[in-house]
Amino acid sequence: MSEPAIQSNASSREKLRQGARLAVIGILINLLLASVKIGAGIWGHCYALIADGIESGLDIFSSVLLWFGLKIAAEPPDDEHPYGHGKAEPLAAVAVAVAVIAAALGLAVQSVREILTPHHAPAPFTLLVLLAVVVVKETLFRKIHHAGQHLGSKAIESDAWHHRSDAITSGSAFLGISVALIGGKGWEPADDWAALFACGLIGLNGFRLLLPALHEVMDTAPPKEMVDSILATAASIEGVRDLEKCRVRKMGLDFYVDIHVAVDGSLTVTEGHRIAHSVKDAIRAGYPAVADVLVHIEPVDRPSKTATTRLDPGM
Repeated sequence: MSEPAIQSNASSREKLRQGARLAVIGILINLLLASVKIGAGIWGHCYALIADGIESGLDIFSSVLLWFGLKIAAEPPDDEHPYGHGKAEPLAAVAVAVAVIAAALGLAVQSVREILTPHHAPAPFTLLVLLAVVVVKETLFRKIHHAGQHLGSKAIESDAWHHRSDAITSGSAFLGISVALIGGKGWEPADDWAALFACGLIGLNGFRLLLPALHEVMDTAPPKEMVDSILATAASIEGVRDLEKCRVRKMGLDFYVDIHVAVDGSLTVTEGHRIAHSVKDAIRAGYPAVADVLVHIEPVDRPSKTATTRLDPGM
């Protein structure tokens, strides 16, 4: 592996370690909030708050999965994993998204049970607990989501949406409890309806997070604009006569490019090798996230005046 590729992988591993540290922060905060919400919910006869606390507890499990996945992804390449362990990052994102969906389904079932079961109205002090939770969780979401976008990690973005889901659940519970307290007798289930509504939003977020992670696990091609730009960069190199194939895939936070470059068949091996290295260096210079480029040289008998970007149908 070339020195620039090694540097890129080292940078990616450091970013993954940063993500793992964020996951630890999320675990500690969720542990505290889950304890407060469940305790206040039991004391204040508020199922919406108890459900919110259970969801925070599930967030702890999801954050542990994320931490574990990012720690594995940060491991350097070895004999068994020459491309590194980057796939652990989107796999962690899949696990987190599935956990979000499962939590939404479980809480929705329990919300329906509570709606059908007569119970006391929640205590007024639960509103203060929920208000504090919304502020903390929304702040945490913004910080972690920004970090996930900066690092280019779907797993970290998924974990950030756990915190947004918690804020949504708490906000819905706040409205439901307010209705129950203002409405008086007969309006007791309002907080349970609010919890059910929040479950729907959480489930939708789970699916929204799951699909991109699955695409990454399946080596789905990046946006066409990125591939076209890589092709244009390769075509601009002197000596390149044609471009036959270009495949780009993501491995963790890095991209790997396989490209077939046609050159004048009368060139020496040394000259063809030089062109291949020029193509590789130009692509990596234009895209720092590209860890490595594999250039395959194809000879052509009659060089064209300009390079074209004819793509293989199997791209």
